[in-house]
Amino acid sequence: MTGTVYKSTGSWYTVKTDDGKIYECRIKGKFRIKGIKSTNPVSVGDVVDFILETKNDQETGVIENIHERHNYIIRKSVNLSKQTHIIASNIDIVFLLVTLNNPPTFTAFIDRFLVTAEAYGIKAVLLFNKIDTYNEEELLEVKYLAALYRKIGYECIGISAKTGKNVDKVKELMVGKVSMFSGHSGVGKSTLVNLIEPDLSLKTAEISEQHQQGQHTTTFAEMFDLSFGAKIIDTPGIKGFGIVDMEKEEVGDYFPEFFELKSQCKFNNCLHVNEPKCAVKEGLDNEEVAWSRYRSYLQILEGEEEHYRKNTYDED
Repeated sequence: MTGTVYKSTGSWYTVKTDDGKIYECRIKGKFRIKGIKSTNPVSVGDVVDFILETKNDQETGVIENIHERHNYIIRKSVNLSKQTHIIASNIDIVFLLVTLNNPPTFTAFIDRFLVTAEAYGIKAVLLFNKIDTYNEEELLEVKYLAALYRKIGYECIGISAKTGKNVDKVKELMVGKVSMFSGHSGVGKSTLVNLIEPDLSLKTAEISEQHQQGQHTTTFAEMFDLSFGAKIIDTPGIKGFGIVDMEKEEVGDYFPEFFELKSQCKFNNCLHVNEPKCAVKEGLDNEEVAWSRYRSYLQILEGEEEHYRKNTYDED
């Protein structure tokens, strides 16, 4: 039998077949020692083959095979720093919720997220939330950021999860696809998802005034079927979301505007740091490339994770 993993709790997996039947499955021991450098060999979104077993009048499944993934998103494992944890797989589109304040989303965080999405071949859309709460100056800043990312090629939508502004545009992008919503705790992810599909009733958490940081409300990944022909994966808190198994030479390729200029650099292995006649650095001088993007690139290149963590919050 073949199905899609909808929920993972560590040792058991909820698998749904094409005809809508749901089975609780476990994995064969051999998956754990197959050389997969992940703490979880099976993730939500995986398509798996399984057989049924009956014990004590209870029918359960045993996963025997994982189909090849189109893509996946990972984070570093919390307990085993050298290993990774696959958050979800086979994602069509990922939405990053961005807020100027309460809590702030820094460009370094946005850029790391986008680089990861590029590296794993997932379409990313930026949602600038809480636009109903901003004053004139703040709205200008949102417009500036949206223009910056649109110029690179990313779709940007100003929304309000509270008033429903432009939420219909988000739903249009979700139809027929597996979506994931991400962003710092408190950016309004759960509020938005609940507005898109009220029957889901995902938990929402108030912002902690003291830390300007929301409290985590999700403890495990889970996929849901939505009423308008879409699927959504709700994800757990993500610490240090990001860049794993990436060579220095390839980081620039995941910045689309750098990749576009790369062929004009004097050296074909140009890292865009100290090399002469670098088209990316020339792009900085003539404002083709944004300084905030270049700073993010250098941080990723230099592995400034501690610096990065001090300037961001964990995701919800």
